[in-house]
Amino acid sequence: MALFVYNSLTRRKEEFVPLEPGRVLMYVCGPTVYDYTHIGHAKLYVSMDVVLRYLRYLGYKVRYVQNITDVGHLTDDADAGEDKIEKRAAQERVEPMELAETYTREYFWAMDALNVTRPDISPRASGHVIEQIEMVKALLAKGHAYEANGSVYFDVTSYPAYGKLSGRKVEEQEAGARVEVLPEKRHPADFALWKRAEPGHILRWPSPWGEGYPGWHVECSAMAQKYLGKTFDIHGGGLENIFPHNECEVAQSQAAHGVPFARYWLHAGTLTVDGVKMGKSLGNALFIRNLLDQYAPEDIRFFILTSHYRGTIDFSDPAIRAAGEGLGRIHGTVEAVRERLAQAPEGEVDGAFAGRLAEHKARFLAAMDDDFNAPGAIGVLFDLSRQVNSLLGTGQPNRGILEEIDKLYSVLAGDILGILPLSAGAPQAQVEAKPFIDLLLQVRQELRAARQWDLADRIRQGLSALNVAVEDTPQGPRWKVKG
Repeated sequence: MALFVYNSLTRRKEEFVPLEPGRVLMYVCGPTVYDYTHIGHAKLYVSMDVVLRYLRYLGYKVRYVQNITDVGHLTDDADAGEDKIEKRAAQERVEPMELAETYTREYFWAMDALNVTRPDISPRASGHVIEQIEMVKALLAKGHAYEANGSVYFDVTSYPAYGKLSGRKVEEQEAGARVEVLPEKRHPADFALWKRAEPGHILRWPSPWGEGYPGWHVECSAMAQKYLGKTFDIHGGGLENIFPHNECEVAQSQAAHGVPFARYWLHAGTLTVDGVKMGKSLGNALFIRNLLDQYAPEDIRFFILTSHYRGTIDFSDPAIRAAGEGLGRIHGTVEAVRERLAQAPEGEVDGAFAGRLAEHKARFLAAMDDDFNAPGAIGVLFDLSRQVNSLLGTGQPNRGILEEIDKLYSVLAGDILGILPLSAGAPQAQVEAKPFIDLLLQVRQELRAARQWDLADRIRQGLSALNVAVEDTPQGPRWKVKG
């Protein structure tokens, strides 16, 4: 069965056919590193991680590029305001690049905790200013841009297709621009390619137009072109960035090079908190670092995957606890299979049961082929777990059957969704801690019974930090050393 993806550019599902057989070039807009990584970041990057994992499962050689924005992203997300990095650095009384380094490390730490695959290339905007200047020069030479008072703007009237991705028409932006129109712009919708650095602005580079810094939008275009070429397969991002950021990427890239930019646009839906849009300005931003004090990282990842990547998901304490319980059922089944393997008698795979495993695998892959439908795939895993638990309850399956079950979970839940507990088996030096871990879990059970959830979760999170994975099952908690 072919893979179909929803393309934001055409607003329909299309069969995915890469430019080069067997190879996929993929770019996803990365974070602006001026603060802690929050759950909204997790929604996007866990979703894109599953896209990446599934493409690699299908046998594609994927080059995955995800940038780090460390300059040029202004506080109003357009062409006015302060640079977000500079503003926060001034507040913390550190160098802007010191701040960017701190929160870049924080971002990767958070993504590692959520089992998100690291990109093949993580280019930084500040390291590619030369490429951005060259792109601005090309746009000026082709009549798609103009200089005004040391800044350079893209002329949207020179590019009739502007608005195709977002569905916004240029004329609709005359009366209601997102921000106050700068008098030096020819048209309210024109956007900055290069900004003049005012006195005191720290992040600045020499250019043909004087000292300044790149516009946010041109950064992604220049870095994508450098590492993926003028035309590539997939561009991913958050739905909130389809305008103006992604729209401007398309316009300037295609105007500069005369060829299509990204062929498939995948946009992840937003995340709300208790039914309210999440935002730092609203005071309800949930940082991953703080959430990991309350919830296991695998529960957060699983919670995100219970909603389709294009949909909105609402974060709440009951919702993530329910997700953790659901994941615990899958983990409990896998752990039971691996425990039985140690004592299982030799034997061949039963043909009838092998057929049922193949059926579940086909259903799982069919869900993923339908625009990476992770919730549908998870539903198949629950059905599989019910059948496996029924098999385990009827007697002692032989080694051949158990190995096939374990392999199937390893591929579907492990390689593709990234939610599988690691293989059973603890190093001997760690096994000596068993009585203490058992005692901690007994205390945790008593705390849960008393509804002291925070303390109970601190025990689980503390054990996880010590490389001990805890899984709640209907028969009680299980634990094993990771790795």
